[in-house]
Amino acid sequence: MTNHRSNTKPQATAVILGRAGSKGLPGKNAMLLAGRPMVVHSIAHTRAASTVSRVLVSTDCPQVAKAARSEGVEVIDRPAELAGDHATVDAAARHALLDDAAPIAVILYANVPIRPFGLIDRAVRLLIESGADSVQSYAPVGKYHPYWEVKIDEAGRVDPYVANTVYRRQDLPPLFIPDGGVIAVRRESLYHVIEGQPHAFLGADRRGIHNQAGEVVDVDNRMDFLLAQLMLTETAAHGASETTRYAHR
Repeated sequence: MTNHRSNTKPQATAVILGRAGSKGLPGKNAMLLAGRPMVVHSIAHTRAASTVSRVLVSTDCPQVAKAARSEGVEVIDRPAELAGDHATVDAAARHALLDDAAPIAVILYANVPIRPFGLIDRAVRLLIESGADSVQSYAPVGKYHPYWEVKIDEAGRVDPYVANTVYRRQDLPPLFIPDGGVIAVRRESLYHVIEGQPHAFLGADRRGIHNQAGEVVDVDNRMDFLLAQLMLTETAAHGASETTRYAHR
């Protein structure tokens, strides 16, 4: 089995990042979720994307590597210096793509088993159509809005983090937060590194696509895992679904 598509003009290479270490949920990228290793869900998402011509899994975890190879996906062995707590996403992606010439990289996290159907293609197409340097997916911050954040000192005194007069949620200005669903970035931007600027690889022209709250599940702890398990189980129980469509691609 090969993960190269029959496209005559490849557009994007997907890099799924799944290191072994995790403080919140040890071994999460290889954990069985709805009967499949966590990383396999992201592999299924890439296979449903018409804009992806090649898929790579970057990992230092033998279990993640085994799961990826069982799906016929190329594995990039990640060195220890790119697998620790302080390793950056862009550095791991650059290492994985050293021998790849695709003009667009799609960066995915192995611990995101739930994404809305078509998300990857939406990001890549906006990147191409807009001429931007990168496209990232976002979700609304909702009730965890910075206008309602406070600082609490040792005596318990509360000080608003941002001075404002908003009391109703519907009056809050719309703000969004990266949801971990996808990053699509041009190769030249990914390899543009500026010391002290951790997001320089996203380029100067950065675009965003919106997901609704809960459409992306980023598994960082046990509660996230249980939520993803519940959602995948319920979705499968209701017949034709996004998960079903992913699974049968």
